[in-house]
Amino acid sequence: MPLIKNGAIEQDDWLFPADDAPLPAGGPVIVSLARWRREAENLRARGTALGLLLQSGESAEEIAPDLPAFKLIALDFPTFRDGRPYSTARLLRERYGFAGELRAVGDVARDQFLFMHRCGFDAFQVADGTVAENWLRAVSEITVWYQAAGEARLQRGYR
Repeated sequence: MPLIKNGAIEQDDWLFPADDAPLPAGGPVIVSLARWRREAENLRARGTALGLLLQSGESAEEIAPDLPAFKLIALDFPTFRDGRPYSTARLLRERYGFAGELRAVGDVARDQFLFMHRCGFDAFQVADGTVAENWLRAVSEITVWYQAAGEARLQRGYR
């Protein structure tokens, strides 16, 4: 699936090995919370970039002490109607100070890009590779906000 990051389609070097599959010899991997709990010591010892996949029912609080181990956290949207990953993203950015890549995966739609971006997502794994232009339009459609959001990175020049 294409990855949109920094407003463009980028090469995705991260692998998502299944929980019962062996890990590749090298390279960055994204593992489930269950696998992290079982294999944290071995995963840390690999010496390669490590990411974590959180399902919508899994909380940021559960992993807060382990955040320094992760370069990337992927939050799964099982359906566009499930808003729990938005809350998790804000908690990761604002309460726990996670500064790594925050990736939206699953049912990620163009209509949600702007709101995901405002909650702290900076990468989007999408099913349709033609959406980069739509993403750029989506994040610039609304320019005036009534509420604060986890967008301190925007104020520092990110976009």
